[in-house]
Amino acid sequence: MLQSMLGALSADLAIDMGTSHTRIYVRGRGVVCCQASAVAIHEDGGGRRRVLCVGDAARDMLGRTPPDIRVVQPVRDGVIADFDVAEAMLRHLVLQVQGRRLWVGPRAAVCIPYGTPDMERRALRESAEASGAREVVLVEQPLACAVGAELPVEDARGHMVVDVGGGTTTVAVLSLGGVVHHHRIKLGGTHLDQAIAHYLREHHGLLVGPRTAEEVKLHLGGALPRVGGEALEVRGRAQDSGWPRATVIDGEQVFHAMAEPVRLIIDAVLSALEHTPPDLASDVAESGIVLTGGGAALRDLDRALGEATGLPVVVPDAPHCTAVVGAAALVDRPAPAPAVAV
Repeated sequence: MLQSMLGALSADLAIDMGTSHTRIYVRGRGVVCCQASAVAIHEDGGGRRRVLCVGDAARDMLGRTPPDIRVVQPVRDGVIADFDVAEAMLRHLVLQVQGRRLWVGPRAAVCIPYGTPDMERRALRESAEASGAREVVLVEQPLACAVGAELPVEDARGHMVVDVGGGTTTVAVLSLGGVVHHHRIKLGGTHLDQAIAHYLREHHGLLVGPRTAEEVKLHLGGALPRVGGEALEVRGRAQDSGWPRATVIDGEQVFHAMAEPVRLIIDAVLSALEHTPPDLASDVAESGIVLTGGGAALRDLDRALGEATGLPVVVPDAPHCTAVVGAAALVDRPAPAPAVAV
């Protein structure tokens, strides 16, 4: 009764704090925040730190700051590396989506990687509570993705979800509301950007920043080879002279730049399939693979996975928001009935 009264005074939230982006879902409003996981911090001569901006505005400062300002990305490879900065970022974004401070803090569902140690769980819970949440529910990412993709995870059938995030790729097989098999590699969208930057340096002698590499990926990136197609002029700094310079790159070159990390993602899926129990593997062969996360937007990644596995691959609508939508839905699900001793 008390919880329902408090809920009437505040809007419940779901939070997916990823390596590249943080997304917030507000009950009754949907996904209202999709900001870069970045914080710009000013540090004066006395060592005092002050947050200048958070999200996309902070990310736009990367590579452009004076010595007394630094841009911190608190989540690396899917794990919070700086809890103080993550707390400051959450506090700012939660206040931003609420528009004002509420008398009663919201209840918040927070996505966490599968198998997160207890110490990190406690630290993440404390960070979310410090950002203003009155109650924090931790939801494991694979289950949130499956529910957000509207899979019947409570059934006695196997479902495979491949979540390609900014810093990690997670492959999970779920059945009866839990994770049966899980495989996670530290490779995601940011590593694809790094592969493009490395290719430009090695083959064109051009040094580019992470934002430029990401733009090349978004415009020309693909998981399958492309012959011809559009090209893009890329600007950066010449490695030999240090002067500003531009070069032209096409989709085929970008495919070759990303070929190795894409292959590793596909290998992770194949490895998970090899270790899936036979009955569940049969279910997955029938229902196919669900591809979620921001990396699901990479052109032809679903086709590449389908060709490698021989299974149908489904990409839900708005795959980058699947986890946060699923986390919001899981909070309202009734707890399972206690087991009866026999």
